[in-house]
Amino acid sequence: MRLLVLRLIAAIVLTLSPAAGRAFSDAELIDGFERTVFGSEYASFGWQSRLVKKFTGPVRFYVDDRSTAGRGADVVDFIQMLPQMIASLDVRIVGNPDAANYRVFVLDRADYKQVITSEVYDRPTSTFAPGRCLVRVVSSMSGISRSDAVIVADEGDFLFHRCMVEEILQGLGPVNDDRSLIESVFNDRSLYSEFTLFDRHILNMLYDPRVEPGMTKLEAARVLPAVAADARAALEVETTLP
Repeated sequence: MRLLVLRLIAAIVLTLSPAAGRAFSDAELIDGFERTVFGSEYASFGWQSRLVKKFTGPVRFYVDDRSTAGRGADVVDFIQMLPQMIASLDVRIVGNPDAANYRVFVLDRADYKQVITSEVYDRPTSTFAPGRCLVRVVSSMSGISRSDAVIVADEGDFLFHRCMVEEILQGLGPVNDDRSLIESVFNDRSLYSEFTLFDRHILNMLYDPRVEPGMTKLEAARVLPAVAADARAALEVETTLP
């Protein structure tokens, strides 16, 4: 029954997305991939911004719900929906933070700075706590070893859902924002708060086995035409099924 509910949620997300009915060209998808997977909205990301970043094994999420409203269950539902939306992504929810390689903090604004400085970056004396929400990705040539997302839950439904979708997805690898991506949540000027069809293409391309962690833009460019075509074909079939 729970799996059925999650599939219904996925279908609703696609139906409500304003981009749900549009077909994207391979060129648009390759451009979107390069704009989100390469680069970073955080200047401190350094050399990692020039390489493909992705998990190569199971993504073990621990949801640390400290919010007054108790929004952790919403986050768990979204995470459990991801394997239905992204082919080749292995997702598990764990009950012990020590077993996780992706920790999601769900909290009130009052706790935002302290959690980022002390628990995400382990720098209690730092003043680095940018944005309205945040994700941190630790990656190497062999892939992402750890991600941490911080989601604010007490400043309205839109911000909560926007942060939940954008930060959790960015923690899987497409860490950059780009204002030209008008049908993407990876654009701070867009009004999306759901996992759009365009972004589903990007994540499915990223987790295609032909796209390997540590690839440069030039190396990825050699496989992206085939990867984009396959992702587009698969999602077009899915979204046209009765």
